Amino acid sequence: MSIGMTPYLSFGGNAREAMEFYKSVFGGELSVLTFAEGMGEKDPEQSQKVMHSSLFLERGIHLMASDPGPGCDPTPNGTISLSSDGSEGGDGDTLRGWWDRLAADATITMALEEAPWGDSFGQLTDGFGINWMFNITAAHG
Repeated sequence: MSIGMTPYLSFGGNAREAMEFYKSVFGGELSVLTFAEGMGEKDPEQSQKVMHSSLFLERGIHLMASDPGPGCDPTPNGTISLSSDGSEGGDGDTLRGWWDRLAADATITMALEEAPWGDSFGQLTDGFGINWMFNITAAHG
C-alpha cells in the first residue's frame, strides 16, 4: 500500500494568482473552482476567490490551494521540501529549473549550492510567502 501526500496551501485571496505562478514554474495541469461555482456564493468580494485548486505535475507531484472561505481567516503555510532521490538522471536538471523559476522574485535564504553531505541544497521564500527547500542528489559518476 502506498500513501500519497499532497501539500495544501492557504492564501488570503490570491490563490489563483499563486497557482497560476506555480503552473508557470512547474508546468502541469491546473484546475480552479471558485466559491461561486462550488457553493453558489453571491457576495462579489468572495465569489471569485478560490474554493479549491489543484496543480497536477509530472510523476505524481500534486499541489493544492485555496483562499479562506466566508468568515474564515487564512491559515499560515509551512515549508515545502523538494528532494531528488537520485534514481533518475533528469531529477537534478528539473529541480534546478524549478529553483531558478521560483527564485526569480524570491528571497533566497540559502543559496542552492553544494552542501556538506555532497548534494546541492537551498532555501527560498517565494513572492507569495511560501518557503521552499530543495535538495538535489549529487551526480554519481
